[in-house]
Amino acid sequence: MAKGGHGSIPTEALINLRRRLDVLPARHPDRKATMESAATLYGVSRATLYRQLRQLVRPKSVRRADRGKPRKVPAAEMERYCEIVAALKIRTTNKKGHHLSTARAIQLMEEYGVETPDGLVQPQAGMLSRTTVNRYLREWGYDHVRMTREPAAVRFQAKRSNEMWQFDLSPSDLKQVTAPLWIEPGRGNPTLMLYSVVDDRSGVAYQEYRCVYGEDAESALRFLYNAMATKGDDGSPFQGIPGTIYMDNGPIVRSRVFQRVMDCLGSPNESAYLVR
Repeated sequence: MAKGGHGSIPTEALINLRRRLDVLPARHPDRKATMESAATLYGVSRATLYRQLRQLVRPKSVRRADRGKPRKVPAAEMERYCEIVAALKIRTTNKKGHHLSTARAIQLMEEYGVETPDGLVQPQAGMLSRTTVNRYLREWGYDHVRMTREPAAVRFQAKRSNEMWQFDLSPSDLKQVTAPLWIEPGRGNPTLMLYSVVDDRSGVAYQEYRCVYGEDAESALRFLYNAMATKGDDGSPFQGIPGTIYMDNGPIVRSRVFQRVMDCLGSPNESAYLVR
């Protein structure tokens, strides 16, 4: 019987052949004999038999091959229209959260057009439908809920030691001296504050206790000078001027003296302090 035909083998026979092959190892010699026997029986080549076996176990899609792609308008053009519709909704949102509907945005684009940095965009009447635009707004992430959602907070971290310090101060829980010698007449008792900077990369902390009358810039600058001074330990991350000092927006950072000193310490390309 001639080989190489294009006849179709019954599905039951292919299922039976697949079961016989599954019980044999991948390189068992009986697999070749079984395939040759079945090919001779049905008058086809082994290549045809293998192809029909592959098609037998291949799942068939229940959806169109172009699912998710616009068929009436090119994908790039449809995405551009969706961007404009999303922008119109955001631009017209009032304090109550109301904004233009998709149908009204399409109507404005078709009747008057929308000026963009690339020129006037005005689709032909009837090209866009509300249902289609809403579907692609959701699939491409241009729907109003996601467009107006606040971005996720991502923690930043220095890449090397001495690149960024986190500076803070807090009242100490240690006991106070009843009548300390450093009290200034007429100003009352000073506060024992714990000044600290933490290297963002290594987590090493440098701390000092200081008695101060509130958060004054002079005490903060003296503390930072000691933190930047050369240490006996070469492995300490507090060696020299850091790239950035991360601190809160308190009285110290608002001081003009402190700002002038930080501007002198910073390089022309980056700020010497970062306010949180």
